[in-house]
Amino acid sequence: MTSISATKARENIYQLLSDVNANCEPITITNTKGKNAVLISESDWNAIEETLYLMSVPGMAESIIQGGNTPVAECLSEDEVEW
Repeated sequence: MTSISATKARENIYQLLSDVNANCEPITITNTKGKNAVLISESDWNAIEETLYLMSVPGMAESIIQGGNTPVAECLSEDEVEW
């Protein structure tokens, strides 16, 4: 993960925003007090929140793994799914 000082981050904030959105690569912003922060894109943050939510639902992780291991031939077609 790339690190940059808070001073340099202030100088280059627009480029940093562009970089994290283009590369999906978080950037650590450091300071002299040892209280660092991480800059990530909004879409990456939304994905993290969604993952945290899904993992909080009991049995969801196992269900996702089971679904991922199901052969496509055994899956229902979209028109067979009851919503």
